[in-house]
Amino acid sequence: MFEIRGSHRSMIISQNGMVSSSQPLAVQAGIDILKKGGNAIDAAVAVATTLNVVEPMSCGIGGDMFALIHSKQDDKIHALNGSGWSPKNLTLDHFKEKGFDKIPTTGIYSVSVPGAISGFSKALEKFGTMSFKEVLKPAIYYAENGFPVSELVGYSWHRAEEKLNNHPATAKNYLPNGRAPRVGEVFYSKAIAKSFKAIAKGGAEEFYQGGIAKKIVDFTSNNDGFFTLDDFAAFEAEWVDPISSKYKDYEVFQHPPNGQGIATLLELNIIKGFELDSMVHNSAQYLHLLIEAKKLAWADLRTFASDPSFNKLPIEELLSEEYSQKQRARIDLNKAANNVTPGLDWSSGDTVYLSVVDKDRNVVSFINSLFNGFGSGLVAEGTGICLQNRGSLYSLEENHLNVYEPRKRPFNTIIPGMVTKNELPVLNFGCMGGDVQPQGQMQIFLNMVEFGMNVQQAIEAPRFVHFDDNSVALEYGIDITARGKLLMKGHQLKAEPGQFFGGAQAIAIDNENNVLFGGSDPRRDGCAIGW
Repeated sequence: MFEIRGSHRSMIISQNGMVSSSQPLAVQAGIDILKKGGNAIDAAVAVATTLNVVEPMSCGIGGDMFALIHSKQDDKIHALNGSGWSPKNLTLDHFKEKGFDKIPTTGIYSVSVPGAISGFSKALEKFGTMSFKEVLKPAIYYAENGFPVSELVGYSWHRAEEKLNNHPATAKNYLPNGRAPRVGEVFYSKAIAKSFKAIAKGGAEEFYQGGIAKKIVDFTSNNDGFFTLDDFAAFEAEWVDPISSKYKDYEVFQHPPNGQGIATLLELNIIKGFELDSMVHNSAQYLHLLIEAKKLAWADLRTFASDPSFNKLPIEELLSEEYSQKQRARIDLNKAANNVTPGLDWSSGDTVYLSVVDKDRNVVSFINSLFNGFGSGLVAEGTGICLQNRGSLYSLEENHLNVYEPRKRPFNTIIPGMVTKNELPVLNFGCMGGDVQPQGQMQIFLNMVEFGMNVQQAIEAPRFVHFDDNSVALEYGIDITARGKLLMKGHQLKAEPGQFFGGAQAIAIDNENNVLFGGSDPRRDGCAIGW
């Protein structure tokens, strides 16, 4: 049951095309590409690379990307995995010799080969209409001419000052005048502009085989790293088959592992066996069910989400109806579970999301990330490129599927989502924020499908976040009665000022009337723009 309520923002409604993302200058860059005749794929790359400049703590060409692309060429959904791998010459034994029980979240050991540029290149090559030279123009413009720092970007930048000061090349690039730029100050990045210009001229080959690759490898070698030029030259992003699950009349699509998109599907597969239409939105009964489903999905995610080229993963079994029924039966509707184990036996959060739809209804769900804010904290000297810290997500447990191995892609948190009805896309969405992403996607989708919210209301509605320590944070707006009843069920409620509940962006598609509805999260600086 859902009573229509107001929201802080109206939906953005248009017909010709739409972009939704976390920073307005980047959104406008994508709209400009669409107006110039580019398609959704062209616009997505323009938005992502502009975000590298205007929201540098969250994403960039030193990180990874994933995309779901519905192409009008064949009316199919394609999944593109642009996540990089580990160096060939770094072994598990080295971590043991160093005495590590886990990989640090900063520094050289946390770095994996950036996969984003290869992903951008493959997307443009297969489905785009423009060249790197054309789509990189907005990023180059803002890097060279500067941009005024927006509010939440400025806040995150300031909080990262200590991390940025840990390496001289990083501080030189991101701490002008010895500090983070304040809100409204104009920031320039001549070094990243130079790198973008080189890529505009030389394409992905420049990044993986040319001058940029050499600079990154030289930098990592000078900082006790193990990367070689061959680690870069041998890497390519990969087209893979998306995975999906049915929910009522809808089909929800995600990336397969090594990403965590399967968690969204596992959660929804459990939830769809309960009668949500009899529940009050964000009541204790409803929230308890979603939290318990999340716990079960996460137990499987932490066990099985890994590089499928190294292990055969039981994806089909995990997504089967028989398995979903088994998982539902594990939920006690009156008591919070502790120490949840995987349902199958196994014996052996800074990101940017962007959604783009064009006039022809090519649909791109696109996510790019450095993982933590400013990634590893290392900027390769002379490039302006901040290197990601995805490598910190490998396990160092020998029998774990996600154990560190050379040339292996780590477990990855970034997940673009797409929903179809009658085989046509009706929702293109994502929710930034590490482990928040599948939880946020589940809540937004159910807000729309079960409670009749529009896309903006669904994004703005108060959310919960469940953590690995089994605590739960509830956003302001979830009433005190629900909080009290959750405590009585045994949930550990977490009071943490400033807790991040995710930053979502979405475009809903009305195929009957040929209209687009855009939503953007007020928890971030961004917006949706249509034309």
